[in-house]
Amino acid sequence: MIPGSAALEAVELTLRHRRRTLLDACSLRLPRGAVCGVVGPNGAGKSLLLSAAAGLVGPDSGRITVLGRPAGSAQALPAVGYLDQRRSLYRRMTVAELLATGRRTNVRWHQDRALELLGLGRVPLDARIGALSGGQRTLAALATVRGKAPQLMLLDEPLAELDPLVRRAVLGLLLADVADHGATVMLSTHILTDLDEVVDHLVLLDAGQVRLAGQLSELLTAHRFVDRDGSSVLVRRERPDAAAADADGPTLDELVVSYLHAPGPGRWLAPGMRPDAPHGALIA
Repeated sequence: MIPGSAALEAVELTLRHRRRTLLDACSLRLPRGAVCGVVGPNGAGKSLLLSAAAGLVGPDSGRITVLGRPAGSAQALPAVGYLDQRRSLYRRMTVAELLATGRRTNVRWHQDRALELLGLGRVPLDARIGALSGGQRTLAALATVRGKAPQLMLLDEPLAELDPLVRRAVLGLLLADVADHGATVMLSTHILTDLDEVVDHLVLLDAGQVRLAGQLSELLTAHRFVDRDGSSVLVRRERPDAAAADADGPTLDELVVSYLHAPGPGRWLAPGMRPDAPHGALIA
């Protein structure tokens, strides 16, 4: 991969289907080593953005690169691991056969990382994929991603069918991959309560557009609540102050809900998250 390149960079990325615009001129830059949560309502474009990054769908206009290479290119694919919502696995395979396939088809296969993840849910190696529970199938699919030892993990709703204890353990392993191996994780989720302690970057999509993107700490300290005519309204600070954020700053949930439902904040890409303005840009 190209040294110094971003983990993901989309420039005016647009995807359409049957006259519908599903991603609308999205521009976004995600630095390497980030753990990024992608949030937004159903139909916002979260899954489509991850699919585009994995090279499964090509843009109608604009471009998207991962690790400095075109998404889906032969140079990029070995370094990218992708988990889709459907957990697309061969149901008649055993778990052991699934891992053997991963070992045959990936140059940098790490069996220990795959087995460590399966162990979180006590997934039996001799069981057929179709006989596993929903949570166990998710772990099997995640094991094929983690075993590949990718530099960029694209995970579409990886936590949805996991119980709380296993969910936290999975997140712990992903954080270890970032800390120990320099991986980047981009995961879509509806479970905001898990993001506070795990992600360091956030991307909010709504109606196919990036509404908010940046380091989570920056986003939280850059906003505050003010009283207007007896109502509490979220606004951006002219001069972000981390100390003041404790008193009148939003929680992650409040920040997301305010951007989705309130007309005030508009759209904002924080410093380092916009390809054509790496030092940050305000979008009205």
